[in-house]
Amino acid sequence: MVKVFQLYEILACAGFLTLFHLDTEHLTIRELCLDDAEFILLLLNEPSFIRFIGDKGVRTLDDAQQYIRTGPLASYEKNGFGLYLVQLKSDETPIGMCGLLKRETLADVDIGFAFLPAFWNKGYAFESASAIMVYAKNVLKLPRIVAITDKDNDPSAKLLEKIGLRFDRIITLSPNEELKLFISEELNK
Repeated sequence: MVKVFQLYEILACAGFLTLFHLDTEHLTIRELCLDDAEFILLLLNEPSFIRFIGDKGVRTLDDAQQYIRTGPLASYEKNGFGLYLVQLKSDETPIGMCGLLKRETLADVDIGFAFLPAFWNKGYAFESASAIMVYAKNVLKLPRIVAITDKDNDPSAKLLEKIGLRFDRIITLSPNEELKLFISEELNK
């Protein structure tokens, strides 16, 4: 299991104070802010992101800022959690996103992640997702975590199993979109 070194720290980001900051051995996981729009623009337009997660229609820096406002920032305010920026601790290079989502279409909170291809197969997705699972269990006290993946996204499915989730069934969240649903056992018994 990944050791979480630091949980909360107040940071200034785009002129706002943020409360979520998580350090692991190699990574810093923190709230997204509008200053991260350039990275979000890059990540959301990666062919792998579009293929396995979906085209969010983010084509400009303004679009990226709007995505941050209406997605992660709105989720932090409404739910107390959301998708977070993952960056290398050594030089603060942003490499991906990982966090928790509360979708209207799912009964439970789900974990999600996306990384730039240059940072795949280095253990960063596992390290960040493991830390988020610890946070979900020990801080948020969530009873269960689920995850969804594209039916063809085998690397993500393997990672979900590695962090303790198991394949449950195929679900349909929208027409013509069959997804694999993974579930955890009860986190807080």
